[in-house]
Amino acid sequence: MDAVELIKTRRSIRKFKPVKVSREAVNAILDLARWAPSAHNAQPWRIIVIDDDAVKAKLATAMGKAWLSDMLKDGFPRSKAEEIVKAESWQRITESPIVLIACLSMEDMHKYSDRRRQKAEYLMGVQSVAAYIQNLLLLAHYYGLGACWVCAPLFCQNTVRKALGLPREIEPQAMVIMGYAAENPEPPPRKPLEAFSAFNSWTSC
Repeated sequence: MDAVELIKTRRSIRKFKPVKVSREAVNAILDLARWAPSAHNAQPWRIIVIDDDAVKAKLATAMGKAWLSDMLKDGFPRSKAEEIVKAESWQRITESPIVLIACLSMEDMHKYSDRRRQKAEYLMGVQSVAAYIQNLLLLAHYYGLGACWVCAPLFCQNTVRKALGLPREIEPQAMVIMGYAAENPEPPPRKPLEAFSAFNSWTSC
């Protein structure tokens, strides 16, 4: 398919067939995705590929506990919170053939002595990881796989680090679940161009 079709037909897939995805296919996607743009060409993305059921269960349990704790603090009834965790955390992770944890490393990014510039540098790193993830999602679709970008690791970064044995300098940014699609969702609506784009000044909108 051409680039326009690829972009317009990609969907966020959350249900997968119980079919194994080969490591060769995953590696092909991850390898091509590295051609994403990045600040200073630092390529600050780090990807943890999880295809072992025991590791998935360990991660799902840890992240589920963190999410349950947050929901209880927000006043959710325990029974309702546990139901949400089971459906949207435990099942989503354990039933996905491939779980990717996309992380940020600031190792090769620039270092500044002041907070203002260092914050900007950090955000440039985050944006670079996001560009890599977008490439990854499109490539998964190109290779006949479904995938979904999930931001849950941002809410429990230390939990994810501990579950996967990640060093402190590797910061979890997102989770991508991947496999052969068992659903074909309708495209969600998109805002019209004039709602988010303007030439020269926002007041021209």
